[in-house]
Amino acid sequence: MPFAPVLRAEWIKIRTLRSLVGGLAAILLTTTAFSALAAADADRSDPLYSVFFGVSLGQIAAIAFGTTAVSAEFRGGALRLTLSAVPNRRHWFAAKATAIALPVLAVGLLTGLVTLLVGKSLLGTSGPAWSEGLRGAVGCALHLTLMALFAAGLAAVLRSGVATLSVLIPFLLIVSFVIGDLSAGVADFLPDRAGQVALHSAWDGPLGPWSGLAVTALWSAAALVAGAWNLDRRDA
Repeated sequence: MPFAPVLRAEWIKIRTLRSLVGGLAAILLTTTAFSALAAADADRSDPLYSVFFGVSLGQIAAIAFGTTAVSAEFRGGALRLTLSAVPNRRHWFAAKATAIALPVLAVGLLTGLVTLLVGKSLLGTSGPAWSEGLRGAVGCALHLTLMALFAAGLAAVLRSGVATLSVLIPFLLIVSFVIGDLSAGVADFLPDRAGQVALHSAWDGPLGPWSGLAVTALWSAAALVAGAWNLDRRDA
C-alpha cells in the first residue's frame, strides 16, 4: 500500500480520538500558561528562558500525546486490525511516527510564537530580541516534536502507555535533575535537557542550540528504531 493513504488513516485516528486532540491542546495551554507565570517573575539574566520556561512542563503533554497515539494500538486487538490492512510493519510505523510529528510540530510552532508574544509583552524592554526569540520559538517546536517521537518509540518498545509514562514522567521531573546536580556534563546530553539549550540566551555546557537539538534527535531516532525492531520481532 502507498505511504499517503496509510498516513491519512493514521491522521484520521489521531484527529478522531478526543484524548489525542486534548493532548495537542494541552501542549499549547501548559507551555503558554507556565511561561507567562515565569515571565511575570522573570530572571533577567536569561530572558529567553524566562519566556520559554513552560516548555519544561509542556514537554510532558507532548510525551503523553506520543505515548497515547502508539499505545492505543496495543489495546483491544487494534494492532491486529491495523496490520491486516498494512502488513508491512515498518511502513505502518513510519506513517504513525509522521502522523505524530506533523501535528506536534504545527502546534509547537504556534505554541512558540504565542509564548514569545506573551513573554515579550510581559518583559517589555527586558525581553529577548526578536531574532533570539524566533530562534527560541523554532527550538520550542522542534524540542516538543522530538520528545513526542521519543515517547512514541519507547511506547512501541514497552507496548503500554502506563509503563511508558511511568518511566518518562519521573525521569523528566526527578531523575534528570538529580543527575544534573551530580554531574552536569552527563545531564547536558539527556534528551530533555539537550533540546532545551535552544531556549537559553547563553549556555555554559558543551552543546549549543542546534547541537543540543541534534542530541535529542539522536535519542528520538534510537527510540523509534528500537520500537520498529520490537514491532518486527513480536506478535501483534
